[in-house]
Amino acid sequence: MSIGVIGAGKWGLALAYALSKKNEVFISSRTRRDIENFISIEEILKCEYLVIAIPAQQIALWLEENFIFSNQKILVASKGIEASSGKFLNEIYEKHIPHANTAFLSGPSFAVEVMQSLPTALVVSSHNEILSKEFASFFPDFIKTYTSTDVIGAEITGAYKNVIAIAAGVCEGLALGKNAAAALISRGLVEMQRFGRVYGAKDETFLGLSGAGDLFLTASSSMSRNFRVGLGLACGKSKEEIVKELGEVAEGIGTAYALYEIAKQKELYLPIAREVYALLEGKNPQVSLRDLLSS
Repeated sequence: MSIGVIGAGKWGLALAYALSKKNEVFISSRTRRDIENFISIEEILKCEYLVIAIPAQQIALWLEENFIFSNQKILVASKGIEASSGKFLNEIYEKHIPHANTAFLSGPSFAVEVMQSLPTALVVSSHNEILSKEFASFFPDFIKTYTSTDVIGAEITGAYKNVIAIAAGVCEGLALGKNAAAALISRGLVEMQRFGRVYGAKDETFLGLSGAGDLFLTASSSMSRNFRVGLGLACGKSKEEIVKELGEVAEGIGTAYALYEIAKQKELYLPIAREVYALLEGKNPQVSLRDLLSS
């Protein structure tokens, strides 16, 4: 099968590597890269199957400026909620691509471990069960794939867990201990699930790979960019300093701003997301901890 991967960051490269085990894979990005099978955007859009690994905050503009629909089948490999509009990725994509042609990738997966062919399990979610099974079949033997029809659940878990990971990084940076970390992550899962119910997400999604699995991974390791954002916030660094030091996108930042606005509009109780937003806006971490414990 011929597959095009759009986005040549760490995750895009890892997916291209994994998918190339069983398929012919091409890759493209906004800037030219000196890597094998790199082709132009115009050429890659001719592929029947596309995996899009562009950062969530850039997707709407990229689609407007570059995408031409010609019945391609899309696997969305980004995770986030658009900060400027509060839209989920499926809402952004539906302006350009029918639901039947889109699927969403989720689950615990550090790019560096995928590049090492280490065992990984992922979920492909779509309203079109045939499409989710097609995409699932493209992955190599070291990646176990599951399918789901709970698109909104996969979207919410994939986006929200990055915000909880920032909070977990703060917890680690303040040396609050493993008891506090366990409490934060478990309450974060409850908060994610409560938010998901507002949008009709299925409870089982939050207890599976897309939810608990991805949350536990991202919120417990400095391999996670979002966790490292939290470490920086605990040291009193600004989000601008942290992003500059990272040199790559941490999706939890934009998602925290989106969740804060959604919570205000819908009057939702999202205490961890609220404090992450406040920390990104410069709130003192010790004050934030006190307020979280008393909320």
